[in-house]
Amino acid sequence: MNRRSFLKKALGSFLALLGLSGGTYYYAKEIEPILLHINKNRISSKKINPAFQDFKIIQFSDTHIGFHYTLEQLHELVLKINGLEPDLIVFTGDLVDEPHTFQWDDKIVNILSKLTAPKGKYWIYGNHDHGGYGTEIVMKVMENAGFHLLQNNHTTIDVNGAQLTLAGIDDVMLGKPDLQSTLTEANPELFTILLAHEPDFADQAVNYPVDVQLSGHSHGGQVRLPFIGHLYTPAYAEKYVQGKYSLNDDKLLLFVNSGIGTTRLPYRFLCKPEIHLYTLEHHS
Repeated sequence: MNRRSFLKKALGSFLALLGLSGGTYYYAKEIEPILLHINKNRISSKKINPAFQDFKIIQFSDTHIGFHYTLEQLHELVLKINGLEPDLIVFTGDLVDEPHTFQWDDKIVNILSKLTAPKGKYWIYGNHDHGGYGTEIVMKVMENAGFHLLQNNHTTIDVNGAQLTLAGIDDVMLGKPDLQSTLTEANPELFTILLAHEPDFADQAVNYPVDVQLSGHSHGGQVRLPFIGHLYTPAYAEKYVQGKYSLNDDKLLLFVNSGIGTTRLPYRFLCKPEIHLYTLEHHS
């Protein structure tokens, strides 16, 4: 039995188990999807200028609004993020589950515009934002909400004259990612953070002057079982699924966010929704 067949059978067995266990089904569908976890990490590097000591970055990802995740829940998320007082906010893709059928209005813009960070708000495309789904409307919504798109380009974040590089690539599945052009004219001596929706892109990013990659897309598997782990992840999230990874002797750190919403199936089991809070520190 190959891995795909095994995963299908395992998922089918798990859903059957949910059907037999009303309590488990209720927990996976109604309870765990709203149990937000704040995943706190300190990122230490000698390349981080002392001016960025205790600089806070919030990453949120994969809200998939419209598929069992509401605008009311998004509003609650915004309040929680603002309560953490981030210096910088990044969104790593998949805002709405089906942009081409979503009933767009000003509500989503008004909610996202309430997110505040003194050093800005940045975002990248995910596969559900892109292609035939709604590339232009998602761009317009995020722009109106005060987010800056990083699509095969980079910017510098400045604190008291010190800088770091924040870069973002186009979506791997439905866009045209080009890390070479993304980092054109970027200073390789600066600490560099890359936003890439699909985590498996790290195997390419490790060949460039990138120190940290922040990704989503995997949902952490969304459904995880003891001793087995995740049952299924989408393409380009098959190698790196959840949490922190170190590539090439710490040349590149990869953080994979488990996301906020759900897709395909409205369940989370042993895989809470999360936001990441990264605190930078200078390492001499």
